[in-house]
Amino acid sequence: MIDKRVKNAEEAIAGIQSGMTLMLGGFGLCGIPENCISALAESNVTDLTCISNNAGVDDFGLGLLLQKKQIRKMISSYVGENAEFERQMLSGELEVELTPQGTLAEKCRAAQAGIPAFYTPAGYGTEVAEGKEVKEFNGKPHILEHAFEADFSIVKAWKGDHAGNLIFKGSARNFNHPMAGAAKITIAEVEELVAPGELDPNQIHIPGIMVQRIFQGQQYEKRIEQRTVRKKEI
Repeated sequence: MIDKRVKNAEEAIAGIQSGMTLMLGGFGLCGIPENCISALAESNVTDLTCISNNAGVDDFGLGLLLQKKQIRKMISSYVGENAEFERQMLSGELEVELTPQGTLAEKCRAAQAGIPAFYTPAGYGTEVAEGKEVKEFNGKPHILEHAFEADFSIVKAWKGDHAGNLIFKGSARNFNHPMAGAAKITIAEVEELVAPGELDPNQIHIPGIMVQRIFQGQQYEKRIEQRTVRKKEI
């Protein structure tokens, strides 16, 4: 068994350089790799292309990188909770590629599976389809989408072991799962890092062969974007 443990986030992100393309897991603020994002915010890397379901909020998640203008381009499906993102996009400081959420997930999964491209009906007839090849299947037009090409994929899991096997929890699985193994190097930060043999093989979501570096994260905030509760009955 190959031991893929690294000491911390700083060691995990070693090799990430300015101009690279990064995948960052999570669904909204759920299951984002908080430790690695904070380490990137403390680094000197700039001109990044970030592929993520969303762009965090102003003072958390990818919002930390946006504040320091470390991101050149965002590829996302939802960006509505970040005022700094909006400001940079409208001013032309930030390049933005909005992608239908299902297409975003499939472009990750295709990269993970080694599939170079696929056809989808999502986005046909909109700006999403501009400049893309179109074919008809069963009388319905589909556009050609290419799998992502990323240098690093950074994911966050509930549990993992020394070999890089991962188990996700709840909604955190949504984009972390298809991003693991979808880049040249995959970094996994986990809430609980256990010894080999302690994970139930039947419960593992991502096998260790897809992960190159793993470490146990610390002090997770696990913020909620919009907390909605029922009014107290009197």
